[in-house]
Amino acid sequence: MKMIVGLGNIGKEYDRTRHNIGFMTVDALADKHNATFKQDGAHNAFVADIRIAGEKVLLVKPTTYMNDSGRAVRPLMDYYDLDIPDLLVVQDDMDMELGRLRLRQKGSAGGHNGIKSIAQHLDTQTFNRLKFGVGHPAHTQKAVVDFVLGKFGKDEEPEMLGGIDKALDIFEAFASGSDMPTLMNKFN
Repeated sequence: MKMIVGLGNIGKEYDRTRHNIGFMTVDALADKHNATFKQDGAHNAFVADIRIAGEKVLLVKPTTYMNDSGRAVRPLMDYYDLDIPDLLVVQDDMDMELGRLRLRQKGSAGGHNGIKSIAQHLDTQTFNRLKFGVGHPAHTQKAVVDFVLGKFGKDEEPEMLGGIDKALDIFEAFASGSDMPTLMNKFN
């Protein structure tokens, strides 16, 4: 079994914002497999399950808000007895251009509070991540907050949708059993 976690914030006001690109990518995978998310109140998440190449894949959208995502991820991993290599977390990354993707097996949170929370709850910084580039605004704190919580513009949709399509290919390969070094060589 594999678990793919998309990071984001719940609520209509956050739909289609840059910070919710993780939610958007797992939503696209659920749509591709005709799966429906159901609220799992015991684990603070919306959860859907699909099968890829015979492998069960749990799709997760934490309902804890971004900054406390680990509170949903760790209990789900414990409940389903998943090992850390079976986890892939999708996050937004402002240091990469829109639509660009990068796989990583480990590293610091790099200022991303959702990743920081997951690392704290897993007690390790070594877990699989798919960083999804959303671009970067001017370098003032207010501009950064407004930018990540801002919605994608029409002119940004081709790059954003292209990134989501590539992410779906990565998800399929991950669920089919490709190890992270192989995925990183193929997709990075």
